[in-house]
Amino acid sequence: MKKEDLPQDPGALANFTREVCYVKNQDGKYETALSEGWDVKKEALDNAWVDVNERIEEARQGVINGEKSPVYYFMELRLMDIPLLSGYTGFLSFFVKRHFKPSVFKGLSDTKLKKYADAFDITLDELKNFKG
Repeated sequence: MKKEDLPQDPGALANFTREVCYVKNQDGKYETALSEGWDVKKEALDNAWVDVNERIEEARQGVINGEKSPVYYFMELRLMDIPLLSGYTGFLSFFVKRHFKPSVFKGLSDTKLKKYADAFDITLDELKNFKG
C-alpha cells in the first residue's frame, strides 16, 4: 500500500495508540507509517466484543440459574480459557472443568478458591458470594 493510501479512520483505540504499518514511499521502498485506524478493522473488533459480551452474559445467567459456578463466569469475564486458567491456578484442566459444576464448587476449600480469586484478581468473598 502506498503511504498516501494508508487508512486514517478513527479506531476504537484512536485516543490511546496508533498502529504501525509498512507502506511504500515515493521511491517504492518500504517504510513504516502510523495509522489511526481502519473502519473495516474497527467493525470487526466491535463485532468480536459483542460476541465476548454475549458469552459473559450467558455465563452470568448460568450461575444465576444454578447451572454453572462463579469460576466459569469469572473465567469468561477475564477472557480466559481452561488451559490458561489451569496455568494460573495449577489445577489440571480436568479439575477446572469439574469446578464449573455448582455442586463441586460448593465443596472446594478456601485454599483452592483463593487460587481462583487470585487468578481473577478478585477477593475470596467476591468469588464465594457471587452477586451477578
